Amino acid sequence: MSNYFLKYSLRSDLVKVITIAFIALNSTIFYAQTNTQDFTVPPKVGFRCRAEIVNGDTLPLVNLGTIYVYTDFVFKNQRQYELWTRTKHNVKKVYPYAILAAAKLKEYDKVMEKMTDEDLKKAFLKVCEKDLRNEFEDELKDLSISQGKILMKLIDRETGKTTYDLVKQLRGGFQAAMWQTVARIFGHNMKSEYDANIEDIMIERAIKLVENGQF
Repeated sequence: MSNYFLKYSLRSDLVKVITIAFIALNSTIFYAQTNTQDFTVPPKVGFRCRAEIVNGDTLPLVNLGTIYVYTDFVFKNQRQYELWTRTKHNVKKVYPYAILAAAKLKEYDKVMEKMTDEDLKKAFLKVCEKDLRNEFEDELKDLSISQGKILMKLIDRETGKTTYDLVKQLRGGFQAAMWQTVARIFGHNMKSEYDANIEDIMIERAIKLVENGQF
């Protein structure tokens, strides 16, 4: 009799525990369903942000945009101011081409790293050149000489390769030397590297303005 009572008591307690757990679970689900919030709608008071628990305290976590602090240019004369104005305009026009071209060139390099056959590399480079021509040739024909010069600088900035290096890679050393000669006639140098701190400081400043949506 005592054993039966003990078994019945344990069974009764187990049923109670299961019942309480079931009620608690359903209450939680009901609470979650009735308190579902549409996070696409801004709150009436304050604002939503991420949070992080630090030592038991819930702290707001807000990502701030990058802020560049620099002094304004002090122009010595009107000619220097006009140079800055033209540089901003030209950078805004050619910068997207530099980004797209750099992305394609990096993709080509990744593919070529896996190639060991030289003939296959040469065939692949011809395909790459054709791809670049189809993508950019028509639009780049309309660039001015100054815009073309800035584009060469920006490609070096984005890829770490001068225009001379790229032409040599795609067309060979003879073609690169020939186009370098033509460029020198017009006062340009395909081997010049990007210098953000001294020679190309105006270009770099213009890039920051474009990237931040300030120009």
